[in-house]
Amino acid sequence: MIGTRKLGELTVGAEGLGCMGMSQAYGVRDSDEESIATIHRALELGVTMLDTANVYGPETNERLVGRAIADRRDRVVLATKFGIVWGAGGSMGARGDAAYVKQSCDESLARLGVDYIDLYYQHRVDPNVPVEETWGALSELVQAGKVRYLGISEASAETIRRAHAVHPVTALQSEWSLWTRDIEAEILPTARELGIGIVPFSPLGRGFLTGSITSTDQLPADDMRRRLPRFADGNLDSNLAIVAALGELAEEKGVAAGQLALAWVLSRGDDVVPIPGTKRRTYLEQNVAAVDITLSAEDLARIEAAAPANAIAGARYPEELARAAGK
Repeated sequence: MIGTRKLGELTVGAEGLGCMGMSQAYGVRDSDEESIATIHRALELGVTMLDTANVYGPETNERLVGRAIADRRDRVVLATKFGIVWGAGGSMGARGDAAYVKQSCDESLARLGVDYIDLYYQHRVDPNVPVEETWGALSELVQAGKVRYLGISEASAETIRRAHAVHPVTALQSEWSLWTRDIEAEILPTARELGIGIVPFSPLGRGFLTGSITSTDQLPADDMRRRLPRFADGNLDSNLAIVAALGELAEEKGVAAGQLALAWVLSRGDDVVPIPGTKRRTYLEQNVAAVDITLSAEDLARIEAAAPANAIAGARYPEELARAAGK
């Protein structure tokens, strides 16, 4: 069993489970039975926080998670999200008006088959709606007992402060790994000043840091990573060199490359709870084992030397997937 960590006042397992890939994004889906078995195994190992969103699938992932936890709700810290809306041509937008917040919550509760959500995130900030309006509606959901704690995803330091002034922010979910370190300069210190826990998504760099992806030819035709600049020709070889250097360090320690990458994220602080995603029990067990890896000061220095901040080639997303973050 893995230990626990605190996100604000919320106690969760030291690692969570990202469930998005069970329903979308990374090519051919496994059976729902394997996904449900993975969720059940996660709970057995002490992973308590399950992360989903209304937009995953869309909607089908919440239903899947709901099926998986129907007979074990009391063992789960259930996290879901609202706020992303898709536009023409696959562009990503956001919606945060009060009516939509409340409608989205009720719809998620119904799909999940639960009476309350433990951690409800604003998935992306709506640039056209004051965050105070969004968080006023979220605060009302807490008062109504439909939600226990609130979180925000991919938000700027200023937006986090404004939201927190309306209602305490329990968790910030943003991309953070050896592959993406954008939050470290300003956003991370702000969260820590306010007592907000950090939930890194894609802590394995969308699988790239495992060393298992050496060409986009390996990816299914509908895999979203084929559209990401970091996997594109011209960037891929440069990034593979960094992954190879990390792989050598992992081999020296007798661990898998992905486990070393996860151990680095976990080493960032006791307020950090990464949510690596997987749809298979084998990879889940590998990820959970990273909790037991201890990195010395020398290990950390060598990891930093192999994968310096800002060394990864390519933007996080293509232009048509530009995020509504930082508004």
